[in-house]
Amino acid sequence: MKYAKFYLPLLVLILARLSLQPLFVDRSLGSKANPIRIALTPSVDAQKVTANGERLRIFLEEQTGYSFSIVVPASYIAVVETFGSGAADIAAINTFGYLLANRKYGAEAVLRIVRRDGETEYKGQFIAHVDSGIDSIYQLQGRRFAYTDPSSTSGFILPKAILRTMNIKPAEEVFAGKHDNVVTMIYQKQVDAGATYYSPPDRKTGEILDARARVVKQFPDVYRKIRIIGFTQSIPNDPIIMRKDFPADMKRRIISALLAFQSTPEGKRALFEIYSVDGLMPGKDSDYDALRAIINEQNVDVENLMKKK
Repeated sequence: MKYAKFYLPLLVLILARLSLQPLFVDRSLGSKANPIRIALTPSVDAQKVTANGERLRIFLEEQTGYSFSIVVPASYIAVVETFGSGAADIAAINTFGYLLANRKYGAEAVLRIVRRDGETEYKGQFIAHVDSGIDSIYQLQGRRFAYTDPSSTSGFILPKAILRTMNIKPAEEVFAGKHDNVVTMIYQKQVDAGATYYSPPDRKTGEILDARARVVKQFPDVYRKIRIIGFTQSIPNDPIIMRKDFPADMKRRIISALLAFQSTPEGKRALFEIYSVDGLMPGKDSDYDALRAIINEQNVDVENLMKKK
């Protein structure tokens, strides 16, 4: 009985502490119990994205003192919806995805990716088989033309807008699915011309890097057989985005850490392996206003096109 008098109060104290302890756990954003969630677009093998995302997580935690977690949604549209469900605070996303996340959930662009040779923008190109006799966009009237897919900015949205503006109507328009498929169709004369992404030649070596480079091993003479006949307007590269109500002081610290990450050898390697990019630069929502205007003029349903990706 005397033992009960001693242990009973002790047991009550232990139980009280265990029951009250969860009430004192730090659940503020950036704590271990409530980490900042970063969604990475599944642009390459998910395992590769996850491995490099872990390197990013460790670096950000060391630089900011906050806790982070990495998620890799299954699709582009799933990345967008993480902002609607509250499952993400930050995301690396494609341009179309950003426009949708901004419109639906108020997500904000804070950084932009930088590609080879410091490229901060990209554009589409019009290409044609040399045997077609087509030397300019004007000559596409009444010809056979291939796009990539309906959700491609450089392979459909921008070139289609140009053709409409110029009142040019090809006799036949098809979707090839991928940029290299468009090049192949032109090379094999299934169509006369088409639209793909453009990337300028390497500044040091002169190596051609536009969509034709994707099939040069299969068709070594592709650069002689297919010529560039015109370009679309340029648009900003894909952004890094944050949810609309993200705390301003934390935002500044994390942006600074992300810029520091891309300046390290490990950070550069990780970014290249995930997105084939060389680095990051400051970005803002208004960078994408020109593309929004084109999409509005063309009555493009961004959400429907995203679901097809």
